[in-house]
Amino acid sequence: MYPIGRRLKRGKLICIVATILTMTSCSPVSQPDAKLSDAQLRDDLAQKIMIDLRYYCEQAPEKGFCRTPMTELPEDLASLIRDTGVGGVILFAENLTDVPQMVRLNRAMQDAALQSKSQQPLFISLDQEGGRVARVPRHLGTAFAGNMAIGATYEQQGLKYAEATGTVLGKELKSLGFNVNHAPTVDVNVNPNNPVINVRSFGEDAELVAKLGIAQMQAMQAEGVIGTLKHFPGHGDTAVDSHTGLPRVEHDRATIDKVDLLPFRRAIEQGLVETIMTAHIQFPALDDSKLVSKSGELIQRPATLSRAILTDLLRGELGFKGLIVTDAMDMAGISHFFEPTQAVIETFKAGTDMVLMPVRLHSKDELNNLPALIDALMAAVKSGELSAEEVHASAERIRASKARYVKLDTSSEAEAIAQAEAVVGAKEHKALEQALSDDALTLIRGEQTLLADNVRTLHMVMPDRSKCLAMQQALSRNTASLTVSCASLQGFDAELNQTQMNAADMLLIASITPAQSAVERGGMEDMSLVKADALDHQAQQALIPALIKQAKSQSKAVAFVSLRTPYETARLAKDADMVLATYAYNSHVIPGTEEEPQIYAPAFESLARFLTGKISANGHLPVSVDAD
Repeated sequence: MYPIGRRLKRGKLICIVATILTMTSCSPVSQPDAKLSDAQLRDDLAQKIMIDLRYYCEQAPEKGFCRTPMTELPEDLASLIRDTGVGGVILFAENLTDVPQMVRLNRAMQDAALQSKSQQPLFISLDQEGGRVARVPRHLGTAFAGNMAIGATYEQQGLKYAEATGTVLGKELKSLGFNVNHAPTVDVNVNPNNPVINVRSFGEDAELVAKLGIAQMQAMQAEGVIGTLKHFPGHGDTAVDSHTGLPRVEHDRATIDKVDLLPFRRAIEQGLVETIMTAHIQFPALDDSKLVSKSGELIQRPATLSRAILTDLLRGELGFKGLIVTDAMDMAGISHFFEPTQAVIETFKAGTDMVLMPVRLHSKDELNNLPALIDALMAAVKSGELSAEEVHASAERIRASKARYVKLDTSSEAEAIAQAEAVVGAKEHKALEQALSDDALTLIRGEQTLLADNVRTLHMVMPDRSKCLAMQQALSRNTASLTVSCASLQGFDAELNQTQMNAADMLLIASITPAQSAVERGGMEDMSLVKADALDHQAQQALIPALIKQAKSQSKAVAFVSLRTPYETARLAKDADMVLATYAYNSHVIPGTEEEPQIYAPAFESLARFLTGKISANGHLPVSVDAD
């Protein structure tokens, strides 16, 4: 798998045997300290960099940052890819508009890469986890309900949905020209207050997470798309989002082995893992060493910058032979404490193969940031701060992985587009998406009964107007005998809600906890939106218990629905008669219905089917929740 390292060992062995037998001297096939040319080193370093091209402006705005999505490769960026021979690119939702555009953009980037001196193809990547983190437009691709929903189906369905979703994700991404997916998340979510992982995890049982994560990754890779297990050594017991701060996990080594590391260890033991992503998290039980931050403060090394964690533990103890890629280096867990060049040097010293989003390249004025970074890394090699041998071995791992997975499309552009349009969002993929949502629906408290015979009028309280519309339409498709009203918690009208509730026989109230994180919005450039979401979410949460008590005081039946993490049910739904969990609330307007919007929303369709007796709620909680 890794030609250089193996050649060295084999060469040394041959040399020893030959010397014993013939008493003559010989040299290994490849000398570990053989001097590499500057051109080779520069190419090696470029291969170790994965850039983001989310936005691009010909000229930087006078104030703020560029926010113009890059949907067509400009010549400036094509030249940058050609001239540097950079190893990879990550794209975001803003880069992706429709199937022909996605195919053309990815082909254009590959064409530019193949014209570089190295002629190495690009890793073209994205975060298409499913559920709350999906970059391909939801009205085109198949986003699914996400990992915790898959975890909820395991008791009844085993590996069915992990394998099936991995296959669909792989097929759709491959057809569009992607070859790396930064998924699945195999963090074991043992912290109910985790602001960033929560439903992105398969659950709290490490063995279950391992089984489902491995199955999904293996199915994806069988379709020709590299899966990425993340976030090593584990992001499941954090109360801080590494997009906004530097989390610290205080587990002892025994707990780390039993919980955090177990999914990674199981996958490595099976020899299936191509790529693992690091976490910007401090683990004092694994590495308590410190380094100087850009402010001059001594801080404990996060895993991304720790040789003890990435080389000694991941490579040495666990025996990982694949690629180590960092999480985005513009996240606060790194960028608030280290200058970009310092952070890249430290993570390469730690043992990382590829660094993700190390510099900003969003305008013509910023394009020199990439060659300048490569120059700085060259200087670090020359000074001995970085090992030329390790850099070269790392680049060879990258090239070997590309040789296995990056199969260049020889079809015409028209043929590639036609193939992608036949695959992306195919009818059978959407049917699987709905089936997963149906089978994941979990009844936490209450009886498997339909709407009571005496319920003729249902009042709903939803997080926003789009959820109201989604649920109203889902109910209208499943029953004609129910009058439905709905109030939105955004811009909540207390007087109107009271009038509607007075006229209803039953209240259905839904909640989303926690608020959206930066990774769901896209990245660090969306932090202002994330903060606004959090403020609005706090106001909504304060209303829910009071609304439930108000309905109960009027002797009305109450159903509470958790649309995200089910932990909130213990706090918000103590007085509800029925408590349900969907783990997802994905929805979008069906194309062509914009004037009279028709909403596609699998989770709400499942709820409506359950409430009208079409299906049972057969999911099982994959995390512990106080149901009393």
